[in-house]
Amino acid sequence: MKEIILILTEIINNIHDFILMYVGDTLNLNATDKDLHFWIMGIIGIIIFIFVLFLSTIISRLRYGITILSFLYTFTVMVVLVFAIEIQQALTSRGNMEFQDAAIGLWGFIVFFLVFVVLSLMYLFIKKIIKQTRKDK
Repeated sequence: MKEIILILTEIINNIHDFILMYVGDTLNLNATDKDLHFWIMGIIGIIIFIFVLFLSTIISRLRYGITILSFLYTFTVMVVLVFAIEIQQALTSRGNMEFQDAAIGLWGFIVFFLVFVVLSLMYLFIKKIIKQTRKDK
């Protein structure tokens, strides 16, 4: 996993250098590194926001839309958390930085979420039976 992060870092650095050179040489703009971060991250962020807003609007209209959105948000936070922990382990040399650790951590969340779904379905089913029984009396 460390090698993958190093490769990704090298790719990002090369893209960064290319953009900095393109903006300076081709467009003749005296943009600083901070200017580029402002514009590039701003553009990436607003594109992601519009996509998420569009997708969230559609999902929220579904029967269990809020639950789905909650799962997606939590899963996203878990991905960031798991990889932050793995990177921290690599930086501090405490534990091994492995992709499998991250995958297993995310799998743990999914398993616990599925248990939550099963318990929720059992609760709704029992609630429906009790409601139907009271209605029949």
